[in-house]
Amino acid sequence: MCITHAVLRAQGEPARFGFIVSKAIGNAVTRNLIRRRMKTVVERRLHMGIGELDVVFRALPAITDASFEQLEREMNRALDRLSREMLPRSAAS
Repeated sequence: MCITHAVLRAQGEPARFGFIVSKAIGNAVTRNLIRRRMKTVVERRLHMGIGELDVVFRALPAITDASFEQLEREMNRALDRLSREMLPRSAAS
């Protein structure tokens, strides 16, 4: 549903997120709905304390058929994977 790219930030800095929702997703109403849903998922994760990452989510056309719950599950899975892969490296430095 979405592709994720991430860059590690300096220790203690808050996470930042970007969203790419192209015209391949649909009309402006659909694209804005998808972007708002993605922002809601990210806001929930920010309240849980995620930090030290710059993350860009790129929505794929299949996202238009997904429910909010499916989108949230997919994005959280991607963020969990990024946290496991990238954040332990920052603790070692």
